[in-house]
Amino acid sequence: MRLMIVGHLGGHISAAGKIALQRGAKVIHCDDTEQALGALLNGKGADLAMIDIKQNICQFIKDLDKERIHMPVVACGIDTDSRAAVKAIEDGAVEYVPLPPDAILIAAVFEAVTEESNTMIAGDPVMKAVVQMADKIAPSEATVFITGESGTGKEVMSSYIHRKSKRKDGSFIAINCAAIPENLLESELFGHEKGAFTGAAGRRIGKFEEASGGTLLLDEISEMHPSLQAKLLRVIQEKEVTRVGSNEPVKVDVRLIATSNRNLEESVKKGEFREDLYFRLNVINIRLPALRERPADIAPLAQFFVDKFAEANGLPKKKLSSAAEERIKAHGWRGNIRELENTMHRAILMSGENEIEAGAIDLQDSMGAAPAQPATSAPDPAGVSSAGHEAVIQNTGAVENLIGRTISDVEKDMILNTLDHCLGNRTHAANILGISIRTLRNKLNQYKDEGTAIPAASSGN
Repeated sequence: MRLMIVGHLGGHISAAGKIALQRGAKVIHCDDTEQALGALLNGKGADLAMIDIKQNICQFIKDLDKERIHMPVVACGIDTDSRAAVKAIEDGAVEYVPLPPDAILIAAVFEAVTEESNTMIAGDPVMKAVVQMADKIAPSEATVFITGESGTGKEVMSSYIHRKSKRKDGSFIAINCAAIPENLLESELFGHEKGAFTGAAGRRIGKFEEASGGTLLLDEISEMHPSLQAKLLRVIQEKEVTRVGSNEPVKVDVRLIATSNRNLEESVKKGEFREDLYFRLNVINIRLPALRERPADIAPLAQFFVDKFAEANGLPKKKLSSAAEERIKAHGWRGNIRELENTMHRAILMSGENEIEAGAIDLQDSMGAAPAQPATSAPDPAGVSSAGHEAVIQNTGAVENLIGRTISDVEKDMILNTLDHCLGNRTHAANILGISIRTLRNKLNQYKDEGTAIPAASSGN
């Protein structure tokens, strides 16, 4: 793990860095947030930042968002100042750690923040074969192309291959080619020099340079524009990048892993993806099976997510009931593991029994898993029935009530109703709404400023 220490706090925060070093982390120290941002833009990557609470945490996190740098921030302070801790969390910090540091607490924070999605559950024979292949090719330097439907765990598999490779001590850098605007992706990949374009206030090291000596994941590479595909092909062939606004090539030593949920061969035929780049990337192909193709893994994955979100929300851990297991095994899981994860998150929040009951498993019929109801059956609670290939909306009033209302008004009602349903618990409401706690708090502050009454926060919020 790479840890960035920002600030001093009388040497206490450096002591936290020493604990991290003893546990195998690589540590860099910056005097302030400005220096920290500069280091990140110049290729000094980090997996986690521990920052003096006296620094401008809010602005630092805004700068990270602006520069599309995804890194959790942990605030640190001397003594237990509850108001400062709350403000740090409201500003976007994922955790607050009191100083002087406790070795066990620091280790727990590191583990909680960096654990994320590294668990590989593969008990089904279909998935076992995939993992065996990954184990076999991981030590090589070959480029890997991972395919599979959306939500099958392509980034998790990429990280797994990196950790099993000879480059495991190097950086694992991931970039989502579909999430970054076309005009910015080149700079993200190859870097840029100061003044290279409007807004380029300083030099920035690209992902290729940052990942040098390690592994670079090009997630959803099928979304990359053909003009940039040509430049990427040259980088792969020459093993060097040229920053935007520069004529000086920089050597890079990177193992590439690319992913796509599309049929790239079809994209090649349509002229949407370069054939020569496709063959460069597709040295080794690993196809991840859909969740419905690995039924023996559904229950273990579900239990893993239940345990994960129970701990995250401060709830007691529960086992899945037999009825709940039967329910999830019968579902089609068109959204794959991501859909299962979200379903289990809702389940642990909604469950009122000693075990996760079947009623807490809220399956989304829109994903196509539930069997169609016969035409003679009772009306569907959602107001939709199927006949042949046509869907007939029965509860038209629910739709008509939305006509003439702005999206912001509908969003406001949804947020406040969900918060009321959760008895004021901000964390649970944010989880159900699928937004961050920071976004929820910003929305509530906006509504409060507009004169709207906000449900009081429950204890623990």
